Amino acid sequence: MEIAGRTFLITGGASGLGAACARRLVGRGAQVVIADLNLAAGVPLADELGPLARFVRVDVTQAADVEQALAAAPGPLRGVVQCAGVIAAGRIVGRSGPHDLELFSRVVQVNLVGTFNVLRLAAAAMSSSPPETEDERGVIVNTASIAAFEGQIGQAAYAASKGGVAALTLPAARELARFGIRVVAIAPGVFETPMMQQVTAEARESLVKQIPFPPRFGHPDEYAALVEQVIENRLLNGTVIRLDGAARMEAK
Repeated sequence: MEIAGRTFLITGGASGLGAACARRLVGRGAQVVIADLNLAAGVPLADELGPLARFVRVDVTQAADVEQALAAAPGPLRGVVQCAGVIAAGRIVGRSGPHDLELFSRVVQVNLVGTFNVLRLAAAAMSSSPPETEDERGVIVNTASIAAFEGQIGQAAYAASKGGVAALTLPAARELARFGIRVVAIAPGVFETPMMQQVTAEARESLVKQIPFPPRFGHPDEYAALVEQVIENRLLNGTVIRLDGAARMEAK
């Protein structure tokens, strides 16, 4: 898929990985719709990026919100980058008793159900667009996590939600192939994002020790660079790509 002149929807696009993707794609001449709940960050980012960007306040779990974002696209939707997500820690059986079921449901609702909600609605919109080179109509890039494969103690909800995103990749790619729509997931390791700013200094040090090379958190633009490659390389389809510096998370 060409980037210049194409329209992309970026969920969770107001900060972190999503904002890095918005900046990189606009820098390549794409039009982007930044979809996020964070009005305070999303509006200034769209202003910074200029006429090629627009912000829409979106809860990815709500069909009406996602449809509003799709309607805001200035041209035929050609790509989606899904970075919206939440993280929460809790032991299955902790000091105060069993894991809070509402918390577990909320994480799965946003990270997995929200991802599928955007995927289904965006794919429907793309399916009616005129095909481009090799009959390609679009590409959807979802964000999983290495927690999908090596979830740590206390990550039951987060690991389950991201495991679902990873497992969704191949069946979605197989089903949407008839429309010329590719589906790829990226499973990032530990990245320097607002989400990770909630982590204590002790926990950050422990995480860095588990990354062979380079021994540091990832930079959001490194994620965006991989998204760029996924968009442009048509053979990348139906797979989950780890981006983690060879990190393999320990139990805790």
